[in-house]
Amino acid sequence: MEMTKIFRDATKEEVDKVMEKSWQAFLAYKKCSLKQRADFMRTIAVELEKIRSEVIPVAVEETHLPEGRLNGELGRTIFQLNNYAKAAEEGAWLDARIDTAIPERKPNPKPDLRKMLVPLGPVVVFGSSNFPFAYSTAGGDTACAFAAGCPVIVKAHPAHAHTSEIVAGAIMKAVGICNMPEGIFAHVHGASFEVGKWLVMHPLTKAVGFTGSLAGGRALFDTANQRKEPIPVFAEMGSINPVFLMPDKLQHEPETVAKMYAASITQGVGQFCTNPGLIIGIEGKSLNTFITALSAEIKKIEPANMLHRGIAKAFWQKRKDALGQKGVHTEAVSEAQAEEMQGAPTLASASAAAFLNNPVLHQEVFGPYSLIVKCKNADEMRQVVLHTEGQLTSTIMATEEDIRQHPEILETVQNICGRLIMNGVPTGVDVCLSMQHGGPYPATTDSRFTSVGADGIRRFARPLCYQNFPDHLLPEELQNANPSGIWRTVDDQLTKDKIS
Repeated sequence: MEMTKIFRDATKEEVDKVMEKSWQAFLAYKKCSLKQRADFMRTIAVELEKIRSEVIPVAVEETHLPEGRLNGELGRTIFQLNNYAKAAEEGAWLDARIDTAIPERKPNPKPDLRKMLVPLGPVVVFGSSNFPFAYSTAGGDTACAFAAGCPVIVKAHPAHAHTSEIVAGAIMKAVGICNMPEGIFAHVHGASFEVGKWLVMHPLTKAVGFTGSLAGGRALFDTANQRKEPIPVFAEMGSINPVFLMPDKLQHEPETVAKMYAASITQGVGQFCTNPGLIIGIEGKSLNTFITALSAEIKKIEPANMLHRGIAKAFWQKRKDALGQKGVHTEAVSEAQAEEMQGAPTLASASAAAFLNNPVLHQEVFGPYSLIVKCKNADEMRQVVLHTEGQLTSTIMATEEDIRQHPEILETVQNICGRLIMNGVPTGVDVCLSMQHGGPYPATTDSRFTSVGADGIRRFARPLCYQNFPDHLLPEELQNANPSGIWRTVDDQLTKDKIS
């Protein structure tokens, strides 16, 4: 029996109704306590666990991802909801600040000033194709928006629309259990660009969360800035995640590093935004040994199905474009024959001069593909860094001696990424407060924020300052008694105590 279904695109009138209900829900939901928000999110987590046996087979059929991977991702999604719920309830993300009045100050009395983050309003979330749970309907953007006090409108990704519909049902069940306002969550379908445009352009939309391609994220960003009232678009748009192989490290461990990166390049058929698509080294015997070892590993890895036909088609076209550029040499391709829907593990190489002079080689080939850039020396490697666009991650494979010999590489690489990795792989993003999943454009539209970890809640809130308010009229998080018990900065002192 076929489990997937065909879903109809929302109409303009339906989008208008959804947004009107969402705004009314915002007026009520923003008054809910932090505990009520957290309890709502925890209830969603419980309901997601209940649908596991129903939704996993559907997701397998729609995405071609293995059952084990999807079960793990659903578990991560549940963890995110609980983790962000805890952070929401503790309230540190509110950045509460209190400067009490000094009436006797000369020449002018100092007013009582209190500031905290307050929710923006309805947030439109665009589901991601490569993470049908963790970056989609009940994923990180949705969890962060709920934690911030914002209603959410999800536009399901058409590549896994049925999966999204089932997850949306679990969220709606939690809405009823927690007696949340009608309109706090909405789920719409839209394979056409028009539905997304209506959602972003609607005057009641106050922010957008997006995970996907550079073309898609940039289109949403440009649309949002054409509005009468521009709104923030927090778009994570992919990355080639450069890896810098330093000479001393490569001299001692070329085969070990090669095996590590063969696994990282082809993990999940290369369909991660943190896939290492660019490897930069300095010409010599060690780099040659590394390329030989990496090529041998790549040849052994069999092709596998990609997420959907559109991604597979784009992989083959961009791979063809990249390999067809002047100065690009194909080092290795999987020895097994790849089918149309599959991604063939591929390794290519080019000189630093070819890379520096060809923008095509800077573009992401989304899939199991990586380009090795051969530099003549450390100075040329630094030029490659300087001409590499913003990234989610950058990795340095180096010994302490490498860092002592080439401190300028470490210093320069920090300017192009949001997460800097030493002697590891970029694939694998831990959900915690210290994680930064965002980087300079074109990796994201706003490198000041992360889309992973509870700090992502701050994306959907804005600061509001209260001046000379009576205590009982203030939000409880700013009141002298501090009934919520959250951490606050009071007259430059971090405290949980009452103001004396």
